[in-house]
Amino acid sequence: MLTCGWWLVAAWCGMQASAAAADVVIENVRIHDGSGREEFVGDLAIRDGRIVAVGSVAVSGEPRRIDGTGLIAAPGFIDLHTHCDRGITKHPTRLNKNYLTQGVTTVVTGNCGFGPWDVQTFLEQVDAEGAGTNVAHLIPHGAVRSRIMGSAKRAPTEEEFEKMKQLVDQGMQSGAWGISTGLIYTPSSYADTDELIALSRVVAQHGGLYASHIRGEGVGLLDSVNEAIEIGRQANLPVHISHMKASGKPAWGLATGAIRLIQQARQQGLAVTADQYPYVASSTSLAAMVMPEDYRSTNRLNQALADPARAAALRAALTENLRARSDGAALMIASYGPQPAWHGRNLADLAAEQGCSVEDLVLQIQQNGGARMVNFGMQEQEVRQIMQQPFVATASDGGSMVPDDSVPHPRNYGCFPRKIGRYAIQWQVVSLSDAIRSSTGLPADIFGFRDRGYLREEMVADIVVFDPETFRDVATFEAPHQYSTGVRYLLVNGQFAIDNGEVTGVLAGRALKHPGTQASEADPDST
Repeated sequence: MLTCGWWLVAAWCGMQASAAAADVVIENVRIHDGSGREEFVGDLAIRDGRIVAVGSVAVSGEPRRIDGTGLIAAPGFIDLHTHCDRGITKHPTRLNKNYLTQGVTTVVTGNCGFGPWDVQTFLEQVDAEGAGTNVAHLIPHGAVRSRIMGSAKRAPTEEEFEKMKQLVDQGMQSGAWGISTGLIYTPSSYADTDELIALSRVVAQHGGLYASHIRGEGVGLLDSVNEAIEIGRQANLPVHISHMKASGKPAWGLATGAIRLIQQARQQGLAVTADQYPYVASSTSLAAMVMPEDYRSTNRLNQALADPARAAALRAALTENLRARSDGAALMIASYGPQPAWHGRNLADLAAEQGCSVEDLVLQIQQNGGARMVNFGMQEQEVRQIMQQPFVATASDGGSMVPDDSVPHPRNYGCFPRKIGRYAIQWQVVSLSDAIRSSTGLPADIFGFRDRGYLREEMVADIVVFDPETFRDVATFEAPHQYSTGVRYLLVNGQFAIDNGEVTGVLAGRALKHPGTQASEADPDST
């Protein structure tokens, strides 16, 4: 009778017929498995870097047992849009601590058309010494174009086009997951739609995707979304729109139309998704924000300023571009080498203090090498509207960094706990299950990561365990170099990157390579 009773209980609880051998068991924890389903309380058993049991677990041996009472366990967060390319292979930032403390276990690099074009060498550099997080790479279109054509503003010759295709094919064979474009940045901005379709067809042959910082996130938002969708349609590959937003007051209200375009494409059977960081400000170079693309290099700028007619036209264009950014009041300096004291100050106030126009200040900064900026260009209502869409993943658009005297965007330190801790738990703008899915199962499905993104048996043990009461972003626009709080345990490939709230320093991350087979046909929203 006792044996029979045990089997009945085992069947009811979903237990294994035999006990699972485990190295670590996280017990009595609130499990969000990455699918978007409601949480359930249970155990997680891990052995040799993989999950061996989920639910009501019987284990053999003497595993380390962690009491998860009151804590939440989820798949390690996947940030599918970062600029960790440089930092992830350098000693001071290889640990990626600013991401580990957010619960991130995998970052995607090569975004916005920037980053290493030599995929094999880059991934070898990641694996040579390890990294704090896993790294997946996209082929950066801008870097490929620059490698073959330099900064030429024209269509490629037939020979150049073939060389670009060869680099893209080589990158996919080396393990890249797709191609990225940054169509507001030179030289990607010099490419027409046909060029992007042709290169994307090479990617499609390997089962990759097309990820794009689209050509316009302001008043040209809808045309730019349509272009991205058309590239996917004609090249026959999934399309992913990076850091979706309606930027600048003249564009406010366009988010609804952009969402509708994506919904229509998905209803037609196209694989179209997007990502978002949960802030009302963006960040990039001052040149990309306000300078006409023909004058973003110092040489071209100086040539224009030496010609009165061209200088007048340039100033007029600057005035127009600044008007959409509150005449410079919405632009805050994040990093500017010649004047560190200006970090955290907006251009309008600085220009008044310097006794010059905002246009003159911009030109001065550009002639001295440029600056990185934070742009307060979105409205909260649309930020919330975009994050509520089931096809929108969470992504930081940040990079590997450690505290210094710069004043970068707080997304580098706080993106994921802000989305989950504030927008879901504290403000209830989205459900906790959906917020976690947008950071786990959804990005895994978008990229085709087959063994990550879910808490299931045989999946890699990339796992975050956090306290829902304290999992919050601490970084602010005024003081961004502050690590997030609340991650109690973080496992990367089964090793503890954070143990009882302390960062261990273990470099357990590795390069993740595309399998080279056709991408999964599963819909990104499927569970």
